[in-house]
Amino acid sequence: MNFWEYLGSRHQQLLIDTYQHASVVFQCMVVATVLGVLIGVVTYRSEWAGNLATTATSTLLTIPALAMIGLLIPVVGLGVPPTVIALTLYGLLPIVRNCIVGLRGVDPSLVDAATGIGMSRPARLARVELPLAWPPILTGIRVSTQMLMGIAAIAAYASGPGLGNLIFRGIASLGSRNALNQVLAGTLGIIVLALLFDAAYVLIGRLTIPRGIRA
Repeated sequence: MNFWEYLGSRHQQLLIDTYQHASVVFQCMVVATVLGVLIGVVTYRSEWAGNLATTATSTLLTIPALAMIGLLIPVVGLGVPPTVIALTLYGLLPIVRNCIVGLRGVDPSLVDAATGIGMSRPARLARVELPLAWPPILTGIRVSTQMLMGIAAIAAYASGPGLGNLIFRGIASLGSRNALNQVLAGTLGIIVLALLFDAAYVLIGRLTIPRGIRA
């Protein structure tokens, strides 16, 4: 059976695995974005707090994915929970770092002007600072998403959802007639999803970032 015949005979399961992979990455990115922006907002004004947040999230990223999931299994069990926790933690660093950099890069004169017209700190943050810091934050989200697309495949080690199950099954059955097809289908599926997500982020950037800021 060649690769195209394999895709035709397994297309329903492939679509299910692809949907599950995209869904878990999307949901984890939503959580990681909320947490990352909150951490950035809380820490960007203090040099030591910002460095601590960046160091802590970068330390999490140095933990091998298999080790992270393996450590979570005794605590939360198999399946979705260790996958979601691991992906969310791995997705934090680019968002936290870019949020801090973006907020610190806002022109102080604009913040002073907002203060001068009577804006409170939450209002300045929501209406001036975060919109101006949005381009680097979006870049951090894009980087995190690309990372998580690949890391999510390792979640199959803990019976997690997604295309990693195809890759693991193919590796486990090397020598069988469909082993290479399984690995190739899972890998190409992840690549296609990564490209689609990145294209969506480009569109979001065009819709949400004013042309003057993009320039």
